[in-house]
Amino acid sequence: MKACVVMCGVAYCFAAALPLFAQVFPSKPLRLILPFPPGGPTDLLGRTLGQKMAENIGHAVIIDNRPGAGGNLGVELAAKSPPDGYTMVLSSPLISISPSLYSRLNYDPAKDLAPISLAATIQNVMIVHPSVPAKTLKEFIAMAKASPGKFNFGSGGSGTTSHLAPELLKSLAKINMVHVPFKGTGLGMIGLMSGQVDALFIAAPIAAPQVNAGKVRALAVLAEKRTAALPQVPTAKEAGLDDFVVPIWYGILTSTGTSRDNILKLNSEIAKALGSKDVGDKFASAGIDPTPTSPEQFAAFIRSETVRYAKVIKDAGIKPE
Repeated sequence: MKACVVMCGVAYCFAAALPLFAQVFPSKPLRLILPFPPGGPTDLLGRTLGQKMAENIGHAVIIDNRPGAGGNLGVELAAKSPPDGYTMVLSSPLISISPSLYSRLNYDPAKDLAPISLAATIQNVMIVHPSVPAKTLKEFIAMAKASPGKFNFGSGGSGTTSHLAPELLKSLAKINMVHVPFKGTGLGMIGLMSGQVDALFIAAPIAAPQVNAGKVRALAVLAEKRTAALPQVPTAKEAGLDDFVVPIWYGILTSTGTSRDNILKLNSEIAKALGSKDVGDKFASAGIDPTPTSPEQFAAFIRSETVRYAKVIKDAGIKPE
């Protein structure tokens, strides 16, 4: 009888423990959607982060490139995924820009996505063709004010940060420049170097080789602090213009409804991966700054960026597509 009681007790304890084992997260591979084509900074960031997270949690992090609709296709897939945290998306500022840029989205960034953590930032820099006389941002602004519409700027396309950054400059400095869109910032750089456009606002790591070779001139980094990619270039504030801060940021989100515990677990693993030395070294060499946050901090950041970009888009008269 005693043996029976002991066996029953053991069986009961084992049965009671089963739900605890079932609650372990993650218990299978994770999926990280990258909403842009392979080869860009999103790819480097996502694959490096995914690999380190996989090493730490003991489950694969499957990288899924899903470009399309300016990045919105991949974000939509994540927004409509099961609310369990197993599908994430690495988004750029597009989730803050798209609501004001598109008349219709198949998802609502504010309602359908749960922020997990900001992941990293890449600083933008304003560069000009050597034929532009201005040696500083202040000189460029003075020349643009003296000759409205004389200068033009290239971009990687309407509504990208490379387009909205100069639109913000126009608003802050009260100047007028002409927008010349290209199909990607790579073509924009070719346009600048060939003299088709006077200015370009682009990621500092991409601009650095041409700046250092003297093929283009850097006027200001659009950040709170200088970038290691171009340490000699002043920030916009140092160059005389406050509030001209336009980084390219990346953050990770999952579908709304995912449990708080799962979001916090993912947040912890992301911070752990971003804080590792090998990831830090790889990002530093690519001009990427790890910037992990809490879910609440990331959510507040997205809201503030959405408001900011809405104003830029409205002031510039950019029509929703």
